[in-house]
This record gives sequence, structure tokens and C-alpha cells, in this order.
Amino acid sequence: MAKKRALVVDDEKLIVKGIRFSLEQDDMQVDCAYDGEEALEYAHNNQYDIILLDVMLPKLTGFEVCQQIREFSNVPIVMLTAKGEDMDKILGLEYGADDYITKPFNILEVKARIKAIMRRIEPKRIMGEASPAKVVEHGEVRLDCEGRRAFIAGKEIGLTAKEFELLELLMTNPDKVYSRENLLHLVWGADYPGDVRTVDVHVRRLREKIEPNPSEPQYVYTKWGVGYYFRN
Repeated sequence: MAKKRALVVDDEKLIVKGIRFSLEQDDMQVDCAYDGEEALEYAHNNQYDIILLDVMLPKLTGFEVCQQIREFSNVPIVMLTAKGEDMDKILGLEYGADDYITKPFNILEVKARIKAIMRRIEPKRIMGEASPAKVVEHGEVRLDCEGRRAFIAGKEIGLTAKEFELLELLMTNPDKVYSRENLLHLVWGADYPGDVRTVDVHVRRLREKIEPNPSEPQYVYTKWGVGYYFRN
């Protein structure tokens, strides 16, 4: 089996060195970048299983890098944010990040987050579960659950890993209302340290991508005071 490949982006070389050493101990291939432009060049020229991306970078910020990567790739991106900077976390999610980790962090937490993301995006067949390709359709929305691709009116749209998982959960359980807390648990995992604002940000971004008019949704509805559901 091919090694998993990660890109670590931070201008603090000691942080990069520590993360790289730890991930290589887990038999991952690791590339390193120290500014935003270098990170974009790596992301354009290579296929990664995950990108760890600091917010504060020379030349281009982590937000700008994340936003530009999202124009050509759905690779999972984990933002590294300063302690207590809630706005950084929200902005990171707005720009297309899948997760965030607050500095200073424990390298074991970083590795646990990476493994959790890998488990969620790994095709089930890797576990020896032979299952037919699953396609979910409603209206003009079509999800290829095996290929993890989404289409609107036959045209493919770019969803982040978390946006895809959120939409897949809602579409495969139409008319079932999920609380924000439940969605956070099911999509991000029980050990995710974020709050329900994460869900709201992703629902808003999802509506912007799949709804003809995001302010008057046809697919992802809000049950006021309860949560969200996909209308059948």
C-alpha cells in the first residue's frame, strides 16, 4: 500500500521539523513549506492525503492558500490557529478548511486528528467490505458516495471533505432532523473540540454551493430551534 502523503506548512521551522519527524515515524511521506507561495506550488504539483496549514504565513496567508487550493482540490486541510483566536477558526472554515488545531498543540492530538480524517475519507473497500457503488440523487443534486463527488444539474461541484460528509448524511436520511450537536458528533467525531458554530458555517457554505438561492433553500432546510434536514 502506498504511503500516505502530507504537506506541512508553517514558517516556524521547529514546528515543521517536529511534525515532520512525528508523521514520518508513522510511515507517512511529508513535504514541508514555509510560506504561502511555496505551499501553493507544492499543492499544485503533488497529490496529498492531508495538508496542515498555519494561518500566519509570509507572502500569502493560510486563508488565502486554503481558498486557492479549494479552486482545484478537495484535499482535507487542517488549519493551525493561534490559541483563543476564535475568528481564525471560523474564517478557516469559511475559506474551506475541514478542521483546525489550536497552538500550542500536542503532536499526539495532531496525529489523532489526521487519523480520524483518514478513517472518514478512506473508501470502505479498503477494509475488505465489497459494496456496490452508491449514488444518491434528489432533484438536481447527485452524490457519488464511492467516488466522493457531487454534481448539480450534471456539473461537478467542489465540496470539502466535511461538506461532502454533511451532505451525504443529510441526503441519505431525508426529512430526518439532526440537531447541530448531533451533526457535530456524527460528522466531526465525539472528540472534536469545536462548537456548533462549525456546523452552521458548513451548512452556509454548502447552501452557497448547491442551492439556486441560498437564502431560500430547496434542499437543506432549517428546523428552527432544532437543527437541519434534507427535504425529500
